[in-house]
Amino acid sequence: MTVPHRIAVLALDHVVGLDLGTPAQVFGTARTADLTPLYAVEVCTPGGRPVRSTAGFQVLPEHGLELTGTADTVIVPGIHDGPPMVDGTVDPAVTAALRAAHDRGARIMSICTGAFVLAAAGLLDGRRATTHWAYADRFRRLHPAVDLDPDVLFLDSDGVLTSAGVAAGIDLCLHVVRNDHGSAVANLSARRCVMPPWRDGGQAQYIERPVPRDTGTSTSTTREWARQRLHEPVALRDLAAHARMSVRTFTRHFRSETGLSPAQWLLQQRTDHARQLLETTDLTIDQVARHAGFGTAAALRQTFHHRVGVAPTAYRHTFRR
Repeated sequence: MTVPHRIAVLALDHVVGLDLGTPAQVFGTARTADLTPLYAVEVCTPGGRPVRSTAGFQVLPEHGLELTGTADTVIVPGIHDGPPMVDGTVDPAVTAALRAAHDRGARIMSICTGAFVLAAAGLLDGRRATTHWAYADRFRRLHPAVDLDPDVLFLDSDGVLTSAGVAAGIDLCLHVVRNDHGSAVANLSARRCVMPPWRDGGQAQYIERPVPRDTGTSTSTTREWARQRLHEPVALRDLAAHARMSVRTFTRHFRSETGLSPAQWLLQQRTDHARQLLETTDLTIDQVARHAGFGTAAALRQTFHHRVGVAPTAYRHTFRR
């Protein structure tokens, strides 16, 4: 019988409601084939006391900081006020709990401005970390010893993980599920959350792109059509023809809806498909390359190493251990 991975969500005063609910939502949907939960998520606060959220409600926890002493992962959601945001300090009891969890090997994570708490506890000194781009200047002022990168969605620095704001917390949690249990489980969790299954951690977190006007046109049907043909050579003119648009109009709509060019999007989809094939099939690298639309193993290796950071064979060994 699978023993669920224990997650403690440490909520502090002024906790962001969405950030607080994200771990339970994402990790709660991660299950085995027979629907056995893979994670057990519980909330704790200092002293087990109620804390205020930014959404107008109070959090009534069932646990105090002792929960962090047995958790496999400790997650700190974002906050929008309080000492960590004002002067860069945190309750000594919180510091002690986080440091003790880290020292015994627990995974430590923050969502959005929860990074201010980890930094105040001294867990980010000398590490790369991220937080919401809008708070980058304040973070640097309070914590100059942290190597802050506000341009990415999330970072994993040797077992201490930080994410940008709002939806990036979901991306980070899905990233953890994927690393723990593979793409098949993570993709199903994403589907249950009605979320894209993969946004790379290095993707820019702040893309200033106006919301497109509703013109009655969309490239969503064409994107699904292309996903079913990743093994075939699909050109931009083929996509535009399927959408019944000119190449110029299609490209404009496509970038407005996805934030990517059609070529970038296709490469992302093919890479994701290759990941899934490497994890879930016994196809050779040459066969994976053909099924995912790369044509040759050399092309797959080059793209895979650039986008994922490892060779396809090493990736397969990691996720099929």
